[in-house]
Amino acid sequence: MQLCKRHNGTDWGIDFDAPTNLCDSYGDCGPFGLCVTSASPKCECFKGFVPKSIEEWKRGNWTGGCVRRTELHCHGNSTGKDANVFHLVSNIKPPDSYEFGSSMDAEECHQSCLHNCSCLAFAFINGIGCLVWNQELLDVVQFSEGGELLSIRLARSELGGNERNRIIAAIIVSLLGFVIFISAAFAFWRYRVKHNANISKDASQDAWRNGLKRQDVSGLDFFEMDTIETATNNFSLSNKLGQGGFGSVYKGKLQDGKEIAVKRLSSSSGQGKEEFMNEIVLISKLQHKNLVQLLGCCIEGEEKLLIYEFMVNKSLDTFLFDSRKKLEIDWPKRFDIIQGIACGLLYLHQDSRLKVIHRDVKVSNILLDENMNPKISDFGLARMFQGTHFQDKTRRIVGTLFGVMLLEIISGEKISRFIYGEDRKTLLAFAWESWSENGGVDLLNQDLADSGHHSEVGRCVQIGLL
Repeated sequence: MQLCKRHNGTDWGIDFDAPTNLCDSYGDCGPFGLCVTSASPKCECFKGFVPKSIEEWKRGNWTGGCVRRTELHCHGNSTGKDANVFHLVSNIKPPDSYEFGSSMDAEECHQSCLHNCSCLAFAFINGIGCLVWNQELLDVVQFSEGGELLSIRLARSELGGNERNRIIAAIIVSLLGFVIFISAAFAFWRYRVKHNANISKDASQDAWRNGLKRQDVSGLDFFEMDTIETATNNFSLSNKLGQGGFGSVYKGKLQDGKEIAVKRLSSSSGQGKEEFMNEIVLISKLQHKNLVQLLGCCIEGEEKLLIYEFMVNKSLDTFLFDSRKKLEIDWPKRFDIIQGIACGLLYLHQDSRLKVIHRDVKVSNILLDENMNPKISDFGLARMFQGTHFQDKTRRIVGTLFGVMLLEIISGEKISRFIYGEDRKTLLAFAWESWSENGGVDLLNQDLADSGHHSEVGRCVQIGLL
């Protein structure tokens, strides 16, 4: 809630933005508590944990969180009954206070955490790398779809010695029942699908459109599938621009000659209806030169498409992590790109009528137009916040991700792949060393080094390390 002056300059009024879902309030479920967006009550304890206070939990006060049912006995490389195991939880927004691991792949990340008794949980995220948690897990949210996989350390006894056999037996029985059911129902299913195809298609499309209209997305164009198929030459490989976390992106050209980028969400992607609607509603209401422009969408049957303005230079990572193309963006261009991204984020956090945290700021989500101006894209995981919750989350989430991205832009190196020296320093460790010794100028690629820009480089490195 905030007091705001109206456009006429004389009247004052109160604006209130409610959380978009029950889990947008920070840390409601306490340490080792899990906020489930689709459950009621919303708070649960992770497997192997119990409420710290049953009485408070029953009253709906979950802030005390959860505690372990079985204490850990960890000796780094213990085996047998004292060995620790990891329980996998899906569709998670990772908790705060993570640290970057030096692991190169998911298995190394797993082993590194397993042999470090201080490591309570880990996650390996494509495009970011190994994240580990050495402190209590706070503000963990589980979505119905999307999110990441989080592995939590437990005592082996929490999983039970016979659980594997029970799971295998249950899978076999389920598969047998499934095969019998499919064999009996296949003919009927085919008939029903064929008979109701057009009805289902129209009903689904109308439901999506009605849902969007209720969200007030005036000015958004709804494209027909035939139009998009023609524009992309039936989504031909020659028009494919790249593969993202939630599907593929294709270049297209409309009949009037306008070039477009089409984000086609795959049916197996992690982005569900909530994230798709969220991206449409947010971007349609945000207007800034450093945010990608959403032209419209197409919803037909199982197909969900987002149509954006076409960015001729694609994404920033195609320049930074290419040994030849990285030389095309010298330091002045990189500094302009950094400032443009910062302006876009400032608009999201402060200047727009919505207060938005992107939550997925990385170089692959920064697009470049024909003049190499940066535009922030991919708002599927973005959220709106209010008051102090917004300010707290901005410092914790955006500060961390923006800092990582700054170091990648300055160095031209991917944080999850960078290893330096005999002691195998990570990019973050190397940046700290460079900052301590000479203000961070060593972080800039030597082919781009220019003594006239040392102060700018140093200032950006300092911000990246905050």
